[in-house]
Amino acid sequence: MKDRNIAPISEFGAELRNQGFKVFEIKAGENVVRTYNRKDFYKICLVTGRSLVQYADRGIEIDAKTLFFGNPHIPYSWEIISEEYTGYTCLFSESFLKVNERSESLQESPLFKIGGTPIFTLSEEQRNFIATIFQKMIAEDATGYLFKHDLMRNYINLLIHEALKMQPAENFFKHKNAAERTASLFFDLLERQFPIESIDQPMQFKTAQEFANRLSVHVNHLNRSVKEITGKPTSTHIAERIIMEAKALLIHTDWTIAEIGYALGFEYPAYFNNYFKRLTGTVPSSVRLQTA
Repeated sequence: MKDRNIAPISEFGAELRNQGFKVFEIKAGENVVRTYNRKDFYKICLVTGRSLVQYADRGIEIDAKTLFFGNPHIPYSWEIISEEYTGYTCLFSESFLKVNERSESLQESPLFKIGGTPIFTLSEEQRNFIATIFQKMIAEDATGYLFKHDLMRNYINLLIHEALKMQPAENFFKHKNAAERTASLFFDLLERQFPIESIDQPMQFKTAQEFANRLSVHVNHLNRSVKEITGKPTSTHIAERIIMEAKALLIHTDWTIAEIGYALGFEYPAYFNNYFKRLTGTVPSSVRLQTA
């Protein structure tokens, strides 16, 4: 196998900041590792070939025609392990796609939601159709058409809707009431704390009361709303998200366990170890050893 290169997408940073999007082809022979870091853009990727995706705390091996949706709030890395690997990638910011305040947040989409698995195995026909959309985007990006950005948004939305059609219908059910609104604000605030990228910027909110204070609602109202919409208590969602981030940091970084615990709001390593073991049945060091 050829030597792998570290190729973060920073080379496109200036263009992403200026335009809000970037689309390009993944050519055969390009073998790269995408590193774990905060990405301030969403990603839609069509690939053919074998690779290993570390998505949050899960490892997913891909060996087919695949469509992937990346969320900047969820840590992931991408390692290509086959000789022949081709495809297309589109990067875009939420502000580019969300043209007005009434537009739905991408975090509410089934494709980008926390806890999902935004990876779709495609048939040859599906792959060819999706590839055609990417090819049109690349061709359009090279033009000076005055309304190019509007057209690019339409292509991105077309990719999203083609994937949504592959999802079970029950994934689209949404509550439309005050409880749903409160729960949505809670989850948005929860996710804005992740991924943790610096030991010097630890989690700010770790309890239901702290979230309620920040949202200016009574903690009982917050708990009732989250339980009504999800069936689980607020504290359970917070704990699950902390554990997910802890596992991701254990897998993707070389921080010490004490540093990871501090970044997640635990003043002492023993508190973090006890918390982790109580919720997972194992200690943090075991996760790191298994990954190694």
